[in-house]
Amino acid sequence: MTAPRLSVVIPAYNNGRTIAETMRSVLADRSVDLELVVADHASTDDTLEQIRRFEDDERVTILETPAGGGAPRNWNRVTESARGELLKLVCGDDIVMPGTLERQMRILEDPGVALTACRRDIVDAKGGVLFSGWGLRGLRRRMTGARAVRAAVRAGSNLFGEPASVMMRRDELASAGGWRGDFPYLIDQATYCEVLMRGDFVPDLNTGATFRMSASQWSVALVRDQASQAKDFHRAVHREHPHAVSSVDVVVGNLRATLMARARQISYWILKRRMR
Repeated sequence: MTAPRLSVVIPAYNNGRTIAETMRSVLADRSVDLELVVADHASTDDTLEQIRRFEDDERVTILETPAGGGAPRNWNRVTESARGELLKLVCGDDIVMPGTLERQMRILEDPGVALTACRRDIVDAKGGVLFSGWGLRGLRRRMTGARAVRAAVRAGSNLFGEPASVMMRRDELASAGGWRGDFPYLIDQATYCEVLMRGDFVPDLNTGATFRMSASQWSVALVRDQASQAKDFHRAVHREHPHAVSSVDVVVGNLRATLMARARQISYWILKRRMR
């Protein structure tokens, strides 16, 4: 069987209320040469039942991941099952907007580009928009991956966005060692940075995805650890890639990471009713 150019992968866990909408958003554009790989990670709700509603679509592959291993286990499971040249991971409660897949695939036609990312809308548990066109602060033009990584470290936050905003080369992700599990809250950003050390970053300046804020998210549960994990990550990037990130960059990024974590705590408290 000929491999598709794009693999969209969804690591699902207790996404019964949203997974069907997420999958429909990926499968809506039949002009894109893609496969959709979905793995249920021992959900305790009806996630797997909802996923199986799509089993007649020849583009869909359904997997089951045994319990344990946290997010990295299922993120790597679906990724390792992908066959496409390009890869986009979408969490089971987020949405890919029409036209995003085709647009990002065009950006990655340039072999010098390792990763692209778009802006996204931040929505509440019911899909209402909290913040529109979020992301890519200071990343508005093509640049080396190392420069993009430095900008993100100095910002103290994930300028690239959650996985639904990002598309990358699958072989570069594999060369980077897959999804990093040593920084749980920053599993996405830490992985992007390794991929970006292998090629350029080109922004997709459109708003092309949604990220759903929910009280049940593991990122919310880890809010008190956000700053400490970000600081550890910044130090690790400097240690592993000193040509890209300096000790001064780490100091600046660590200060901003602390401020960003406090801002998130305040926003979670203010918006907690809309996250249920």
